[in-house]
Amino acid sequence: MSCITDKLILVRGAGDLATGVMIRLLRSGFHVIALEIETPSAIRRTVAFANAVYKGVATVEDITGVLVDGVSVAPKIAEEGLVPVLVDPEATSLEILKPDVVVDAIMAKHNLGTHKEMAPTVIALGPGFSAGVDAHAVIETNRGHNLGRVILDGPPEADTHIPGITAGYGAERVVHAPATGTLTGICQIGDRVTRGQVLAIIENEAGQVKVPSPLDGVLRGLIYPGTQVKQGTKMADVDPRGDPAHCFSVSDKARAVGGGVLEAILYLERHIIALSPGEY
Repeated sequence: MSCITDKLILVRGAGDLATGVMIRLLRSGFHVIALEIETPSAIRRTVAFANAVYKGVATVEDITGVLVDGVSVAPKIAEEGLVPVLVDPEATSLEILKPDVVVDAIMAKHNLGTHKEMAPTVIALGPGFSAGVDAHAVIETNRGHNLGRVILDGPPEADTHIPGITAGYGAERVVHAPATGTLTGICQIGDRVTRGQVLAIIENEAGQVKVPSPLDGVLRGLIYPGTQVKQGTKMADVDPRGDPAHCFSVSDKARAVGGGVLEAILYLERHIIALSPGEY
């Protein structure tokens, strides 16, 4: 039997949470490929391999994601310790890649088509999935006592629609687009900002709409400049702790969820490997 870390893991989504998961898996010896959409809306771009879709490459901590335009070259790039990023929102590349594990890390809060027949082991993150129905395991993503827990039967906790508390701030630190239009960044991720300072401008036919910072802190996340945003869309995040270093490293939440995915893979390997094809 081959070493478990020889297995190929395909991750749907390459936002900050998905990237934290992939980094934990790569450091554990697995080969990983990421699938993204054509215009990713990752807020925390500096810690998301999704940024490779715009920039060609995206390095997070000591691991680099590389945009590739061909499915056939992705496995070789993964074997070199990089993360190939494919634009493939429908996961059509599964038929060619035939991964051993699929991880749904899109974090859409509902299922966008992931099912247990995609691979021998299928794992999903957060609300919108039920273990045993949509995936073999679901990982709890809600902050609190169960964060990172592996669920083997049933759904995780429901979406609270409330951002996690950071230095006493929750919903207050999240910035939503005040209008529909094209985003132009004024501040950069990692900049220290003050309450009321203009973070970005949204341009549309009616003119320009300034987007102010809701509080003092550091701009931790901002949607990629030039992106078309809709009114009400989450577009930025201000960290009241004021430490720019937090903008460039994987979060505690992403590491915890990554640990849950790693645990689930190892657990399911022992329990599903004996099943015959078609039984998973």
